[in-house]
Amino acid sequence: MKLLTLGINHHTAPVAIREKVAFDPEFLQEALHDLRQHLVGANQAGLPEATILSTCNRTELYCAANDADAASLLHEATFDWLAKTQQLAPSSLEPHIYSLPQSDAVRHAFRVACGLDSMVIGETQILGQMKDAVRTANDAGVLGTYLNQLFQKTFAVAKEVRGSTEIGAHSISMAAASVRLAERIFESIADQRVLFIGAGDMITLCATHFVARKPKAVAIANRTIERGQELADSISIQDVEAESFKLSDLPSRLHEFDIIISSTASSLPIIGLGMVESALKQRRRKPMVMIDLAVPRDFEPEISRLNDIYLYTVDDLGVMIQTGASLRQAAVSQAEAIIEDRVGNFMHWMQGRKTVPLIQDIQQQGEHLRQLELDRAMKRLMRGEDPQEVLNAMAQGLTNKFLHGSLHALQHSNGAEREALIKLLPKLFASHSKPEDH
Repeated sequence: MKLLTLGINHHTAPVAIREKVAFDPEFLQEALHDLRQHLVGANQAGLPEATILSTCNRTELYCAANDADAASLLHEATFDWLAKTQQLAPSSLEPHIYSLPQSDAVRHAFRVACGLDSMVIGETQILGQMKDAVRTANDAGVLGTYLNQLFQKTFAVAKEVRGSTEIGAHSISMAAASVRLAERIFESIADQRVLFIGAGDMITLCATHFVARKPKAVAIANRTIERGQELADSISIQDVEAESFKLSDLPSRLHEFDIIISSTASSLPIIGLGMVESALKQRRRKPMVMIDLAVPRDFEPEISRLNDIYLYTVDDLGVMIQTGASLRQAAVSQAEAIIEDRVGNFMHWMQGRKTVPLIQDIQQQGEHLRQLELDRAMKRLMRGEDPQEVLNAMAQGLTNKFLHGSLHALQHSNGAEREALIKLLPKLFASHSKPEDH
């Protein structure tokens, strides 16, 4: 069984590339089924396992498959599928891809879950996103024994690291960084009107941080007015009452806001150049701060060329959140040491899985021999023979059959094979009985 993680993240590619390989959550199960079928068609033995983790900072394919040929076959099949599914030329995708086999795949999963591979070192959101990805793969029926074991161990390692180190200390969240970016342009957020587009976890976190600054007005624009109002009600505090409106009303209301933060699951930009140009005219060129936390992006990149517009993406926020890295270094080193030890444990478990068929064969053979001697003994007892003699004969028969294979191999071997058997057989037949048992 071979493990592989193939992916692209904020370390290897800018947001303009990452958004092209991101998966729509609504179609993730369909993509998982298609990936498995592709791996089956690529001559993978057995039934492959798969999980897709797709966030604003990474898209990763976790696979497990029986591969009778070179390990490169699994890489090639997975890479080809990703390029074809996302309609990208392999040559444009390849420079940004990392491919991690076996223990490297295990180590990577552990590091991702612990927040060591995140833009914000030690952040916790990625763990929830990974759990969602695993749940989706399980619901789709493509998780399998090996990946299930990998991710359960991954979650346990993340819990251990967060509980025994200060990996999350001194970090700046994406939400906090968004506030700092806005404060670079506007001296006081309390004098500004803030719009949040979307109603997911990231927007909820950002809204909480901005509302704490008590802006002049707060609004939520969302596809469903009910979900938007639910978020508006939850973030409203004294002197700051949030409103909500439909996303379809955005063109007519965008000009009202000074700070716009967006994070939706849309596969296409929802705020275009023309919409922003129109808003700027109505605002008489008053500046606007736009923070795009979505991947794929919610704002058309061309908007950044407009005067009086300050557009930031998740990559821009990444520069800010690197502060405090030296303070976190001791915790990172502790976390890496824990992860390295747990990687060894998991690979030992994988090696042990190789012996399962052999163990099953030995057990079946032993059961067959036991049944033969038992049947022979029962027939002798039914004929009225002495039970003591029958039991002695059955014990002798089992002993002979148990030893036959090993003694035969020893007698008919020579050279290095014989030397190896001489060293191995005493271990196989070592007595574990205590003296008092005799």
